[in-house]
Amino acid sequence: MKTSLLLSAGCALALCIPAAFADDASDPAATPAGSLEVVARFNGPGPSGIAVTPKGRVFVGFPRHAENHTGMTLGELVDGELVPFPSTAMSLPSQAPVAQWLVSVHGMTTDTRGNLWVIDDGKRAGIDGIPDGAAKVVGFDPDSGQVIASVALKAPALLQDSHMNDLRVDLTHGSKGTAYISDSSFGTSPALVVVDLASGRQRRVLAHHVSTQPQAGFVAILDGKPMRYDARHPTFPVGGTDAITLSPDSQTLYFAPLTSRALYSIPTSVLSDFDTSEATLASAVSDLGEKGFADGMASDAQGRLYITDGEHDAILRLWPDGHLDTVVRDPRIVWPDGIATTDKYVYVTLGQWDRLPGFNGGRDLRKPPYLLVRAPIDAPPSVDASKALNVKGGR
Repeated sequence: MKTSLLLSAGCALALCIPAAFADDASDPAATPAGSLEVVARFNGPGPSGIAVTPKGRVFVGFPRHAENHTGMTLGELVDGELVPFPSTAMSLPSQAPVAQWLVSVHGMTTDTRGNLWVIDDGKRAGIDGIPDGAAKVVGFDPDSGQVIASVALKAPALLQDSHMNDLRVDLTHGSKGTAYISDSSFGTSPALVVVDLASGRQRRVLAHHVSTQPQAGFVAILDGKPMRYDARHPTFPVGGTDAITLSPDSQTLYFAPLTSRALYSIPTSVLSDFDTSEATLASAVSDLGEKGFADGMASDAQGRLYITDGEHDAILRLWPDGHLDTVVRDPRIVWPDGIATTDKYVYVTLGQWDRLPGFNGGRDLRKPPYLLVRAPIDAPPSVDASKALNVKGGR
């Protein structure tokens, strides 16, 4: 009898505890915000780069530097299915010379004419170095699939530990445009790389400037775990300059190291000039303050910057006046990577890169399928039926 009374009292107490907790303060960041739509789910290799043309065609990159997979490295989503682009011969592994096919597509973008540009980092897991011709900037006419430019990256612009990560193409400088590439480095040698697309001339710049360098001791909280960039105990993927995007008029390049919270910019008139000295380039860099931890960055026609925020499962937006807001927050946003904007949506690939074996004691914690998601750039209009206008002729 005594035992049953104690059990009854214990049960009653247990029933009261959740009610008490319900009144306690909680973190609103734990609640999703905005609207997230899954565009595609990918099994197999993880996605990285994303580009969306003005006609709404969606292209995705699947690099081979983390996993030397045998699938396509560049694909187009067509009616919910992935199709190798521009062809099976060019997108899948080949015995042809590496200059003639896509080895490992990482970042990608569209230019102001709607052409598709990709950066092939040329690196495959398990294979030392980057063969001649493997790392390159390649441009396509999306309508025909024809290659409109292919510029192989060479030393000294290319290093054997280069990680040619992302790119943007500026058609306002150079007769056929200028490509700006973020080399985040597989080692400790990051920089920006500038390529004149007409001549193939290229140079490596700001290789020792703070704006391209990882921050020693940097800590990010990912999947609820503190991860530190530390040469002795590496639990975070070191990365120099990574996120990169252009202003709508292509007159400013924004860029940031992966292992940092800082955001920088430089005028493209200075950066695209191959006669500009390193000292002049360094003095032209502006420190725009903190923007959070980011792997990818994109801009829209209004000059707003969209920044991946892997620490908070979110996409942030930086306005021209300097204020930040959250476009979307959702627990499915695990290491947001490649990012692209249209007039209506921001698209993001979710690579789960912090879950790779190298950062988790040899355990692969990734959980396919990997997602491609999008969120509306602007909130839908709010309509109140009680305040509807009396439209003449309405019923």
